[in-house]
Parts: sequence; structure tokens; C-alpha cells
Amino acid sequence: MSFKFFDKLSQDFSELLNDKKEYNVIIEIDKEENKKSFTAHSVVLRYRSSYFDKELENATTNKNTKTIIKPNISVQIFEIILKYIYGGIVDIENSDTKPIYELMINANELRLEELSVKLETYLIESKASWLKTHFSFVYHSIFDGNEFKGLKKFYNDIIAKHPNLIFESEDFASLQETALISILQRDDLKVEETKIWNYVIKWGIAQNPTLPTNSEEWSKENFQTLKITLQQCLPLIRYFHIPDEDIWEKVKPYKKILEKQLWNDLIQHHMFPNKPVKSLVLPARIISTPELPSRVNEPFSTIINNEHVAELSSWIDLLILYQVYLMNFN
Repeated sequence: MSFKFFDKLSQDFSELLNDKKEYNVIIEIDKEENKKSFTAHSVVLRYRSSYFDKELENATTNKNTKTIIKPNISVQIFEIILKYIYGGIVDIENSDTKPIYELMINANELRLEELSVKLETYLIESKASWLKTHFSFVYHSIFDGNEFKGLKKFYNDIIAKHPNLIFESEDFASLQETALISILQRDDLKVEETKIWNYVIKWGIAQNPTLPTNSEEWSKENFQTLKITLQQCLPLIRYFHIPDEDIWEKVKPYKKILEKQLWNDLIQHHMFPNKPVKSLVLPARIISTPELPSRVNEPFSTIINNEHVAELSSWIDLLILYQVYLMNFN
């Protein structure tokens, strides 16, 4: 049997944070007008955060005290983080949602994975409405790396149902490539493949503002530039599920960015639909409508029926969509 006294340990280490005698690290928060200096202990920082372990290697030293400057974090957020590093406790009970989101972002930056993941789960499970109404703000800030997988799935599930939230937004051109790829990988993306192709081309051109406005004036080098930009996105298009008319009108003008074998297979498929092709044929996207669970022994309700519930559900979806739309354009 073992006895664990984590509460007392946490309390003692929290007191150590207030010890001004033995500290050997000064952390300066220098964010605009929000400035403050914190004292800490290198041994604690090193073992609690790989970020600080690396920073301390390069920190300037003056009289055996190292100084680290952090310009991109608020004093209030860093106070919470430093208390977590020493005591393992974070109290967010009376906090607004945006500071909690910022705390998650900063915890991830400081390689405090345990805290970052916990806050991510909390936001998804308890603050879903805030995440939806701040769709553009959050979505465009979480795709820089491999973190926040839960939030990425949360938002991509919404996009699969309401793709125009991204494709028709004003800041679509600034969407990170990793975010666009994660959307294109969805089998349940609720939009025609021709439109997906058009959006991908639009995004690729936006990444290369020096390309001529009229694609008919493009040189071989111009097409090669676009092809390189879209090299991770093009394989995710379901070409063989684009209507033949759209292949000629929408895809053909950019056929030079496609592999020659793929274009030949598209022509062959148009002429001989049942003949096998050499190119990879991705399955058509599945657009499904979830069904309401049935109840065998008793009616769903004596007041409303399943049709009423379906209609109410659609109203809620539209309300959420409208709220997100306002956030995107205000």
C-alpha cells in the first residue's frame, strides 16, 4: 500500500513560487502596456516544460540569474500558467470562455500538453456554443501544427454539414493549407465535387497573387506554379464524380496542372464509362442525413412528432449558421 499526499505537495510547491530567496530565473512579460516580471526556479521550469528547458539554454545570465522575455502572453494568463507549473492546479470556474481559449493556446506554446489537452476537451464538451459563434476566429488559429486534434474534428464536422462557412468566407484565401487538406479529406463533405474543384483552384490562385488574372494568358511556368501550390490538394479531388460537362468547362482550362495519365483517364471515362482506368478513383462523397431514433412501444411525444423535431432541428442549425455568418462578416 502507498499513501499519496498530492494536495500537500501541491501546496508546498505553490509556496515555493512565492519564495524570493532562492529563485534563479526572471521571466519578463512584455506585452504592450501589460508588463510584469516573475521569479522562478530553473529546476522546476526545466522538468515541467520542455519549452522552458530549451529557453533556459539560451537565456542571458546576470549574476547567476537567467532572464527570459515573453512578449506574446498576457500577465493574467502567465500567472495562471506559473501557478499550474508549480502547484498543478488551474481554477477556471468563474472565467470567461475567451481567456480559457487563450490559456489553452499559450499552454500549448509552452509545451504544457496535459493542461492544453484538458482545456481543449473542456471547451468542446462545455463551451460548444461559444466555439460555434467564434468559428472563424478559432478555426483559422488552430491549424499551424499537429495539435488540437479534437477541435479540428469539432470544426470539420460542422464544415462537412455547412461547407460555405469556409468556402464562402471572406478570409477563405488565408486558410492554412493543412486546414484545407483536412476538409478535402472528408468523405461526408456536403458540396458538389465541381464546386470543390472551383474552391481549390480559387485558393491556389490566391496563394500566388502574381499570376495573370486571365488564365488564358498563363504561361507553362504559371501552370507549374499553381500545380506546385496545390500538390497536396489535387490528389484529394474526386475527379471521376465530376459531371462530364463540368470536366470540359471547369477542369479542362487547368488540365496542365493535372498528371497526364489522370487527364487521359478522365477522357477515357467519358467515352467508355465501364472501361477500367489506371488512375486512382476515389469514392464519391457520402452526403447522409441522420435519422431520428424510432420508438417502438410509444410515440415520441404526445405533443410533437418526429416531423416537428426534424423541423426544430433544422431551425437550430440555421440559427447556428446565421450566428457564425455574423461573426465572419462583422
